[in-house]
Amino acid sequence: MEANLDHAPPQTPLLNHPPRLNENGDKPSKGIFVMLYSIVFLLSLLALTMIKSQNHLEKLENSKRESSPFDSNISPRGLAQGVSPKSNPTLFQKVSYNWTNAMFSWQRTAFHFQPQKNWMNDPDGPLFHMGWYHLFYQYNPDSAVWGNITWGHAVSRDMIHWLYLPIAMLPNKWYDINGVWTGSATILPDGKIVMLYTGDTNQYVQVQNLAYPANLSDPLLLDWVKYAGNPILVPPPGIGSKDFRDPTTGWIGPDEKWRVAIGSKKGKTGLSLVYTTIDFINFEQNDHYLHAVPGTGMWECLDFYPVSINGSKGLDTSVNGPHVKHVLKASLDDARVDSYALGTYFVENDTWVPDNPLKDVGIGLLLDYGRYYASKTFYDKENERRILWGWVNETDIESDDLRKGWASLQTIPRTVLFDNKTGTNLLLWPVEEVESLRLSSDEFEGVVVKPGSVVPLNISLATQLDIFAEFEIERLNYESIDESNIGCGRGGAADRSAFGPFGLLAIADDSLSEQTPIYFRLSNTTTFFCVDETRSSKASDVAKPIYGSKVPILSDEKLSMRVLVDHSIIESFAQGGRTVITSRIYPTEAIYGAARLFVFNNATDINIKISLKIWQLNSAFIRPFPFDQNQ
Repeated sequence: MEANLDHAPPQTPLLNHPPRLNENGDKPSKGIFVMLYSIVFLLSLLALTMIKSQNHLEKLENSKRESSPFDSNISPRGLAQGVSPKSNPTLFQKVSYNWTNAMFSWQRTAFHFQPQKNWMNDPDGPLFHMGWYHLFYQYNPDSAVWGNITWGHAVSRDMIHWLYLPIAMLPNKWYDINGVWTGSATILPDGKIVMLYTGDTNQYVQVQNLAYPANLSDPLLLDWVKYAGNPILVPPPGIGSKDFRDPTTGWIGPDEKWRVAIGSKKGKTGLSLVYTTIDFINFEQNDHYLHAVPGTGMWECLDFYPVSINGSKGLDTSVNGPHVKHVLKASLDDARVDSYALGTYFVENDTWVPDNPLKDVGIGLLLDYGRYYASKTFYDKENERRILWGWVNETDIESDDLRKGWASLQTIPRTVLFDNKTGTNLLLWPVEEVESLRLSSDEFEGVVVKPGSVVPLNISLATQLDIFAEFEIERLNYESIDESNIGCGRGGAADRSAFGPFGLLAIADDSLSEQTPIYFRLSNTTTFFCVDETRSSKASDVAKPIYGSKVPILSDEKLSMRVLVDHSIIESFAQGGRTVITSRIYPTEAIYGAARLFVFNNATDINIKISLKIWQLNSAFIRPFPFDQNQ
């Protein structure tokens, strides 16, 4: 199918659409002004006689006042308890947009995992057991805001079509009464499952606890037992009581001892402690940190695993050797990003050294350059692959989440491989099972998009899509142009340059008053991959940043991207997953049948030829487990 180029406007002014201004009304008359001034003056005099009683009333009222998400003096949720912020303090002063129930309903996704209602954050202990993939997750069963953290539980045959199960663990012991926090599963050689997790005690101290299935022969692992001797680990000397959390999956060394890493900090130095054990009950702390990086702050939600430098399959967590690199990943409490680095693990003293100290944990690469945090991997033995989960929070205000009754998503699970072409990064890609959702498709071959043009793509619906796009470039000006550090553009996709931006406009309306550009921007030396959310919504009570980073491009490669669109979440993958960006968007008009998809070229000196294949995606029909049916 060919796009209709006759509909393409010569310029793209709507990429930088000016804000709509309200017309000014008549100025108030002088007489009214004087009257109002007199009334204010008299009231001020009266107020002076009531200061003492008013102060007394304010003290009484303040003792009863409840927290409001619009109070600038309120700390983000979770901070006082010693975890990363679970609300958006920069949005506390925003007034809620006039959202309708139809708008809220549209925001809920069709094939991303999220609970039926209420709050969710970190993925926990993912594993495969007796034909079922299991996902546990931080969950508040009572509200759409963070608090009362339990472990939710769901199962799936394919990591796409999920079935909700009853809550796996409640905060009901002194060692986790303030939260059953993040944890990881370790599957022992005999098939037993060990679950280590952080508990927040009755004294708000972070401790590590052990749990295990009550019935290992149960494919659904419905019942969990907390070890009677919990906690198994408490903060060691020199580590703060709120700086000791999120144990990793265990790995076994040549001495037959298991290792577990735990995130922490000393001052502003982020670090990973290492413990050894033979029974997951008695632990010994190593003399060395696994790794530490000054200036990176608290490390939480640690992940540590091997990747093959030659192969196309994942590796069990305990694999090591000359053809392996190890990934160390930390969720940075201060920066709110998931940072990773590639390096070498030395089993003789349980230390890890980055390949490139300039791209160390916290100062180098990110797993995802968008809205993404608290990720966790597991090894899928059945399919010999490593699978990555990641939490995607809302970017609206709490009052909106409370109205719609839910908050947060998990990304589509991603496979993890070492990029043996560049040798410097990982490749992250949606699991192939997402392709089972594909319905009809449209293809567009060789669509030429001239400078300053927007071309609509004639597809039926634009809110549940799987998009592949390849781009070829034709230079129109061969004069030397100095654009060595252009980035994503200060104005995002509206900021024109010689070689970009160009790409897709997702979840856009016909007038382009709402749009989310996903684009490349080239310079003389570097290619950037970006997503611009600044025009994604007319609502003012949502965050609308510009995300992006450099992406390596080899000389024989075309520029390419894959984009998964699912209502209020967009996952974008450049160059086979070298750079990934997850976005949350909340349009007010580009919803349901009004959502459109466009290609655009806002460069000044190049034509773009684009080839696309676009699939409509079905719903995953995520629902409660049908216990009344034979599974």
